[in-house]
Amino acid sequence: MHAEHRISRRSGKRAALAGLILLLIAGAYLGWSRGFREEPQPAWVFETPESRFKYGSIGAEHDAGIPYWIFYVLPRIFPEKFRQDGQVVAGGYAALGVAWEEGQELPVGFTKKTIGFPRVANNCAACHTTSYRRSVDSSPVFVTAGPGHTVNIQNFFRLLIDCAKDPRFDADILMAEINRVTSLDVIDRLLYRFLIIPITKKRLLEREAQFEWLYRPDFPDWGRGRDDAMNLTKYFMIRAPMDDTFGPTDIPAIWKLGKYPWDKGHRLNYAGDSHDVHSVVIDSALGVLGAAPADKADFLGQVKWLEDYLTRLPPPDYPFPVDAARAAAGKLVFEAQCATCHASERTGRPAALAEVGTDRGRLDSWNKDAAIKANKVVAGMGIERRGLVEEDLIGYRIPFLDGIWIRAPYLHNGAVPTLRDLLEPAASRPKVFWRGYDVYDPQRVGFVSDGEAARREGSRMDTGAKGGSNQGHEFGTGLSVADKEALIEYLKTL
Repeated sequence: MHAEHRISRRSGKRAALAGLILLLIAGAYLGWSRGFREEPQPAWVFETPESRFKYGSIGAEHDAGIPYWIFYVLPRIFPEKFRQDGQVVAGGYAALGVAWEEGQELPVGFTKKTIGFPRVANNCAACHTTSYRRSVDSSPVFVTAGPGHTVNIQNFFRLLIDCAKDPRFDADILMAEINRVTSLDVIDRLLYRFLIIPITKKRLLEREAQFEWLYRPDFPDWGRGRDDAMNLTKYFMIRAPMDDTFGPTDIPAIWKLGKYPWDKGHRLNYAGDSHDVHSVVIDSALGVLGAAPADKADFLGQVKWLEDYLTRLPPPDYPFPVDAARAAAGKLVFEAQCATCHASERTGRPAALAEVGTDRGRLDSWNKDAAIKANKVVAGMGIERRGLVEEDLIGYRIPFLDGIWIRAPYLHNGAVPTLRDLLEPAASRPKVFWRGYDVYDPQRVGFVSDGEAARREGSRMDTGAKGGSNQGHEFGTGLSVADKEALIEYLKTL
């Protein structure tokens, strides 16, 4: 009798233990499945190299991703936080000037991937996609790897922090709005309410200290189509203390990067502060990730694909008629006046600042010591690259002019709106104009930069403000009107 009782008790304990183990396994699987299980993106993302560049994940969803349904409802809860030049702008994320293709769920450069739950992050296309319209009434054309002259990156950074700081960023309010637009199952509702929303708020608030410099009242806004790339690197990658440097630059075109071979002494970035394409792609991608890659092998595979794609991708053709005879005459002007810098052994190498005379803010924002520290950080991730140039900067790199017609505004800081303005002495260039309007002006060769629509959609650029000088590069300003016309016609063909 006692033996049977002991056997029964042991059997009960075994059953309870087995049940507990099964429960733990089920809980662990559920936690992994709903929190960390990574699913591939849909096949359409990879149908063409262009769609992969625009919407393919580079791994940023792990650390920099925003839960999809939070991302979805932010414009509905916080419409007043979508701002430009201090004014509230309607349109949700479109108010940030992002390129948005008709029929797409998300803007270009915004990736969606499920890692436990759907998350939204960015890739390189968020900044490197150009939008232009041939006329006010025409649909936008999107140019892959072009400068994102319409996108307001600074306002996007501020938006996420400002929303997280608002008392309305809480589980009750967000869940009420999420429930209006979708039906989550009970597990996802619990996860969002008790884990996803609080953790997202905490992580966004942690960014506030790093982005403190974006709120400085003594610094002007970057405006559309610009960023302060090296200060971003300085404050995020090497955690440097905030200083008084301010070096906003135009977002660059990144097509046909193979034209800058490192073994011929060519440099990358505006000030020639990076050795080669491989290093630039790695560092830019790390900037999007905001942390060391969760999967280094996958990350380096994405970098390799981007590098191969951008090395060969050609610039876009000029979409308006070109006067062939005038362009032929302009080629002779180019060879006499411009080729010494822009089509010679000097191209791809830095020119001394004193020679060009443009704004020095970008140079002051970076230095040899910062490069050494940044290279150590990347090496500490186990990533090999030639890296950032560990030298003091002397000036700005002389660029090739392929696709120059769509790379407006001009100069490294985007302080001159059109090619015609660039061929005028600095004193005659516009002092104030509006950046980021996408209607193209084939007469002046650049984007429409004044008028009611440009002022409504663009951001105000004051060339007298810090980092915004339109001085320098007065080459060609003394040409005759006929030679200027011919030169501009030729530049359209590059």
